[in-house]
Amino acid sequence: MMPHPPTYTLYYFHDPMCSWCWGFRPTWTLLQQNLPPTVEVKHILGGLAPDNDAPMPQALRLVIQNTWQRIHKELGTEFNFNFWSQNTPRRSTYPACRAVIAASQQGKQQEMISAIQAAYYLRALNPSDAEVLQLLAKEITLNESEFLQSMLSKSTDNLLKKQISHAKCWAVPGYPSLVLKMNNPSEREALNTGLSLSNLAHIPIDYTQHQKMQTQIIRAMEHLVQRPKTARLNNSKLDK
Repeated sequence: MMPHPPTYTLYYFHDPMCSWCWGFRPTWTLLQQNLPPTVEVKHILGGLAPDNDAPMPQALRLVIQNTWQRIHKELGTEFNFNFWSQNTPRRSTYPACRAVIAASQQGKQQEMISAIQAAYYLRALNPSDAEVLQLLAKEITLNESEFLQSMLSKSTDNLLKKQISHAKCWAVPGYPSLVLKMNNPSEREALNTGLSLSNLAHIPIDYTQHQKMQTQIIRAMEHLVQRPKTARLNNSKLDK
């Protein structure tokens, strides 16, 4: 009986209020549409900035505005700079991350990510504000009471902490990031495990050419298949 081919998970580490993730979105969409059939995608929230009610310092506002300008210049990404004059920005992305988790419990993770990004970068709305997140939940037709209860729950906060821990455990350098994992059927999946680092391959981000990442993923798949064989060979030599 022929063994089943290995399967893989491509982990996408992101934050819904990460401006480089917004710039990466078109290329990321194309990459997902052209992945091999044995690769599934899993989104992991990195959590750029914890809860904070204080207004963003002016120096940081300038840094982020300059980042938006740079992304627009390099990638052509659209930004609505009225955000900075129409809001009181706060360095706080955890609420938006919790909103993504709460929406995922109603099967609308991707819809919420898209809604947050469009609200922040195009509509000049502030996703750090709970009332904006509630508006977005209504617009994507979530059960609003369930959404609010879930977003404020301890279990959702714990899920966010696990995902942030996952990013740290796998030494994710920043957002967006891609990590390919060869699945081991005998291994129980857990977000906070570091036991399978030998089954991982970091895929460099290319913001404009999905084909390059597609090629790197295919090469990584081949490499990950060979890695356990090499380990077994080395172990057998040690036994002699």
